[in-house]
Amino acid sequence: MIEFVSDYGLFLAKSVTLVIAILLVAANLFALARGARAHGGKGLEVRNVNERLRDMADTLRDEMLDPGERKKLAKTRKSEEKTKKKAQAKKGAVSRPRVFVLDFEGDLQAHAVASLREEVSTVLQVARKEDEVLVRLESAGGLVHAYGLAASQLTRVRARGLRLTVVVDKVAASGGYLMACVADRILAAPFAVIGSIGVVAQIPNFNRLLRKNAIDLELHTAGEFKRTLTLFGENTDAARAKFREELDETHALFKSFVAEHRPVLDLARVATGEHWFGTRAAELKLIDEIRSSDDYLLQRVEDADVFEVRYQARKPWSERLGLGLARIASAFGRKAFAPDVP
Repeated sequence: MIEFVSDYGLFLAKSVTLVIAILLVAANLFALARGARAHGGKGLEVRNVNERLRDMADTLRDEMLDPGERKKLAKTRKSEEKTKKKAQAKKGAVSRPRVFVLDFEGDLQAHAVASLREEVSTVLQVARKEDEVLVRLESAGGLVHAYGLAASQLTRVRARGLRLTVVVDKVAASGGYLMACVADRILAAPFAVIGSIGVVAQIPNFNRLLRKNAIDLELHTAGEFKRTLTLFGENTDAARAKFREELDETHALFKSFVAEHRPVLDLARVATGEHWFGTRAAELKLIDEIRSSDDYLLQRVEDADVFEVRYQARKPWSERLGLGLARIASAFGRKAFAPDVP
């Protein structure tokens, strides 16, 4: 009986957890839908970082201040808002510079580039010369052509004469560093993983297994190197040499791109495929300063208007709900160990 009660209690706890998770996903989807309507259904979200940080600080102050001090703070805030509105309405008033914050969380195929290109196009239409674009970049790299396109989006910012800063809190390696090196300045947290200026490719070959089981494979090509190494064909020394040549060529392009944007680097020292933590990366000039994105933004809100800009392509609510449920199911089965760094 005790065992039955215990099993039933565990089942009930899991069921309640799942129901709560589903409700949270539904609530998030509803909030996203409302946000989309507020911006014409275009999937663009803009948040004022100055106001968010100020509101959080004021909430903490409210708990620490007595009623009189609280009232005084409210008056101060009201006066500040009036002054701000007057300055905005006054012709010829000098406005503060603006910082546009974009987030890039990369995967193997750099799917985030779809949003990045929309965000960059949006910012370029409104940014002034004194403004800055800040990219919070997190990526361990991926496909060459995908990250080449992502880097070209950041190149568009530099080409317009805008100041571009990249901040790395966790990792910007391989394709991630290809993007980061475009910036005027690269900041990174002390233990962020930086570098990995190299190219890797691997492919299994099942040709011997096919032959062992008397399975024939026919592959017809026009062009000597239409195919080099393959999954099922018999790989030749000539094919391996060509594959290696293409790999070296890609690495040479990678190094050339980095050298163009970070001429201070000793490429012979850093383009070995190795990665380093932030503090060592600063010594090697892979980055310019040890600093987290939070610390940098906290400083910038003192002298600039900071806006987070995020674009999300609109999807049918059924698809978003399915994706949310899939993430929940995945989270239940995921181990707590982090993968190895690249």
